[in-house]
Amino acid sequence: GIVQRLQFYEVKDLQKIVLRSADILGIQIEITGALEIAKRSRGTPRIANRLLRRVRDFADVKTDGVIHQQLAHEALITLKVDERGLEQLDRDYLSIMTQKFSGGPVGLDTLSTAIGEERGTLEDMVEPYLIQQGFIMRTPRGRSATDLAYSHLGLTNPANTKDLFNE
Repeated sequence: GIVQRLQFYEVKDLQKIVLRSADILGIQIEITGALEIAKRSRGTPRIANRLLRRVRDFADVKTDGVIHQQLAHEALITLKVDERGLEQLDRDYLSIMTQKFSGGPVGLDTLSTAIGEERGTLEDMVEPYLIQQGFIMRTPRGRSATDLAYSHLGLTNPANTKDLFNE
């Protein structure tokens, strides 16, 4: 068979996709607004287009409908999409891994049960981006959170702290 690897898009390419989609949909958008959406699109055109439509809805309700950088930023914060493109399910995944399971390793079935989400959703939709961005590692013993995951959540990795008796 043919072996193919999926690659994430660069932000500049996603910005062009957002601008083109906005033109097709008749959405007024500034280049800076398209860039803000592109940065949070996880390297995926489908997500960029979904976020564009959600930001457009926000713009229609809150302003004159023109999407600029500040409006896109406010809309994405309201939609709980952070500056790294993580959404609530991603943050739940990382929070449960770091706080309930001490950063891992923890099995996917255990994570799935703890989060209340299908195993396939986590494996296919959540983990690829988290792995690619360096938030988690997939090991033979299970998934483990990286220092970046702890940092992103505003936590300190307990594995990196020295206690009084283990100097």
